[in-house]
Amino acid sequence: MTTTASTPSKFKPYTRQSIVTARQWEWLTPELQEAVQVVSHVLPFRTNAYVMDELIDWKRVPDDPIYRLTFPHRDMLPAQEYEQLRELVLHKKDDAAIARLVHGIRMRMNPHPAGQMTHNVPRVNDAPLKGLQHKYKETVLFFPSAGQTCHAYCTFCFRWPQFVGMEDMKFDARECGELVAYLKMHPDVTDVLITGGDPMIMNTRSLAEFLEPLLAPELAHIQNIRIGTKSVAYWPQRFVSDKDSDDLMRLFEKVVASGKNLAIMGHYNHAVELRAPIAQQAVKRIVGTGATLRMQGPLIRHINEDPKSWAELWTTGVRLGAIPYYMFVERDTGPRDYFALPLARAHEIFQEAYSMVSGLSRTVRGPSMSAFPGKVVIDGVVTINGEKLFALQFLQARNPEWVRRPFFARYDPSDTWLDHLKPAFGRDRFFFEMESGGPLRGPGGRVIPLVPVGQRGEAQPDAA
Repeated sequence: MTTTASTPSKFKPYTRQSIVTARQWEWLTPELQEAVQVVSHVLPFRTNAYVMDELIDWKRVPDDPIYRLTFPHRDMLPAQEYEQLRELVLHKKDDAAIARLVHGIRMRMNPHPAGQMTHNVPRVNDAPLKGLQHKYKETVLFFPSAGQTCHAYCTFCFRWPQFVGMEDMKFDARECGELVAYLKMHPDVTDVLITGGDPMIMNTRSLAEFLEPLLAPELAHIQNIRIGTKSVAYWPQRFVSDKDSDDLMRLFEKVVASGKNLAIMGHYNHAVELRAPIAQQAVKRIVGTGATLRMQGPLIRHINEDPKSWAELWTTGVRLGAIPYYMFVERDTGPRDYFALPLARAHEIFQEAYSMVSGLSRTVRGPSMSAFPGKVVIDGVVTINGEKLFALQFLQARNPEWVRRPFFARYDPSDTWLDHLKPAFGRDRFFFEMESGGPLRGPGGRVIPLVPVGQRGEAQPDAA
């Protein structure tokens, strides 16, 4: 692999402590520097030389989308919290007081939305399996401990508790023995999603230790192995020029040769992430192994509100052999007030981008909310009996019988999440809040309580 003179070939990360050594640091105003130093006490901050040299247009800072995607901003915190934290960090320098304030802010930010910790963790012999989640019957999520960081952090990331030292809220597994045992007990599981953090932060040898046990004959019911990764955008060298990138391609080929589908779930947020030659080469190398690469990412205010960017991203991906998969709605966690877009606007952006691409790119689905009951997509805005409504359906659900079941909500241009929506036609609750006929049981036989009407939203964050 040959790189341009400006394309870093050796991974070099930057954190709050080391970012001051980057040549770009002095290009920032004192106000922007201060925001990084203050807000990064609450939210994780990590970037790298490739992101800074290749993806950020420093002439557009602070409005460059990748800068906003990776660097903290003061508006990610309410003004009062920012000033309190600023005083402690820059002047009083009281570590204990900083820790107390930071913890309070983080807990206010709904660190584990959609029942990740309360409802998604499977249990065996009444003991939780710490590094697993099992929300939908076909798919188990696995969090290897060696993959619980990333080449760079996204400021909107809904898994931010994985990176900030909140050990009691962290998902990680040191080895895959419990995963294999659990999968043997659940032959209805067809998909394993290895996630993080970013599993591609691991070297190939470590990754193989988690992948190869899934190829055993007794796990023949596992048809699809997915790997969730942002490295395709933040460090495409992982697939092209890292010292073990060729070994990684051979590992992918081995998984494919075993008869299983290997799906790389590539997280892309902006068209610029796929413009660099090395980023495009990474896609070609991945699909050249027989693996599939699916493109997904959330719609985020300040980052990717331009439909043309989404259309470019999808069409470029398709040309290289990738599959557009999801446009998500930003989850209700972290600095969501800073990033959230109204659902009506999200639908408009998706529809406009969708109209710009050919049928090969229209495999993409969205805008989709990964909420407590399941993945809810906004199909459109309709008028029925003179009433303007959102048309919605479940693409995936805790109860499989809910999937593809249309339902309607009153149109409100200010709503930004499922728990803001109100049922249409004078009803006081949605069907998934009122179904009876015995307890709803999720994967592994766990009883899943229905979302209590009147307790959606702030009073019950897991219900969102």
